[in-house]
Amino acid sequence: MENKERILEKATDLFMRYGIRSVTMDEIAAQLGISKKTIYQFYADKDEIVEAVVGQEIKRNETECVHFQSESENAVHEIFLAMKQTEEMLKGMNPLIMYDLEKHHPKAYKKLKEHKHQFFFKVMKENLQRGVEEELYRAEINIDVVARHRIESVFMVFNQDIFPHNRYHANDVLYEIGYLFLYGVTTMKGRKMIEKYMQKDVQKNKHGLYE
Repeated sequence: MENKERILEKATDLFMRYGIRSVTMDEIAAQLGISKKTIYQFYADKDEIVEAVVGQEIKRNETECVHFQSESENAVHEIFLAMKQTEEMLKGMNPLIMYDLEKHHPKAYKKLKEHKHQFFFKVMKENLQRGVEEELYRAEINIDVVARHRIESVFMVFNQDIFPHNRYHANDVLYEIGYLFLYGVTTMKGRKMIEKYMQKDVQKNKHGLYE
């Protein structure tokens, strides 16, 4: 593995575990067993590393979303797959990482916001349109409004002002918000799908992906 890739991989691991602000360039170098000078050969500063990490995570997320769209049985199943993937991500993520990103790395945060309002919005609209066509979601929903609401509610999980990590478990919030969304948009047929996947999660695959 090239030095640039090793630096990015280690930085991602440290940021996810400890948050961004608390991880220094010296610590990244020490963890890799290289000099800080070597890091500066590939990245001008910490901001540039953070931007690279965010860019990498965005690409990974886009790949996963496309996979969920193609592999899911229906629109409800697609939401369950996405929630399971987010649950796995949250297990290894320091809850302060989004706060650090917003407060201390505005350029990287802007990139994430653009991803949120463009790619996520597109994916969510497609899920809602699919659900209506499958008669799992109510035909009268305003797709544009509901898509925007869903996106904001997902990112609310990371909001320390609303759900401080010392009082709320991120995955509990994730699923509670997800279920509220699904029960709010589904038809009776769709609700049967919710119950199906909830039961499947409990009985067969509590910690893995849905098949």
